[in-house]
Amino acid sequence: MAKLYARFAAMNAGKSTQLLQIEHNYKSNGRRVQLITAKVDDRFGSGRITSRLGVSSIAATFSAKTDMFLVVQQYWETTPQDKLGAILIDEAQFLTGEQVRELHRAVHTFDVPVLCFLIRSDFQGMPFDGAAMLLTLAEDIEEIKNVCSCGAKATMNMRVDAEGNRVRSGPQVLIGDATYRQVCGKCFYN
Repeated sequence: MAKLYARFAAMNAGKSTQLLQIEHNYKSNGRRVQLITAKVDDRFGSGRITSRLGVSSIAATFSAKTDMFLVVQQYWETTPQDKLGAILIDEAQFLTGEQVRELHRAVHTFDVPVLCFLIRSDFQGMPFDGAAMLLTLAEDIEEIKNVCSCGAKATMNMRVDAEGNRVRSGPQVLIGDATYRQVCGKCFYN
């Protein structure tokens, strides 16, 4: 039976790298995989999932208006049943809560696994709507570990300016990891 999976971490933990490795594993076993990423994340070009290690793949994109149930249904209808693999979603924190519900329903309607890779919270420590709903509905949740510069486990994302000073206000979404640092809770609050 298929599941909705949530793989979360702070910035720079290797989420996209893991996603691309899973894509490779499915494909090397003759399975078809649908890659999807947030349209808003265009750091490496729209419709592209890129690891900081240099590996990348082309992906479909979603916006807040995308019907994710239909995305899974179209994958299921256009893929031979003996070739079904999985749907892999990068930057899943940008899904709406309703889109996560659509994915959850689609997983159990079409028996297609959906693996979502995400960060839980923004630079102010507030949850993204999609992340909160994924952590509520996913049947399998796993943290991808990362390390703070102090050596502790990084669990938070800190926005910094050009001089490396913490930024405490501004829009929730500001694409580009050059302005973020993964930190532990202690460093986040100090």
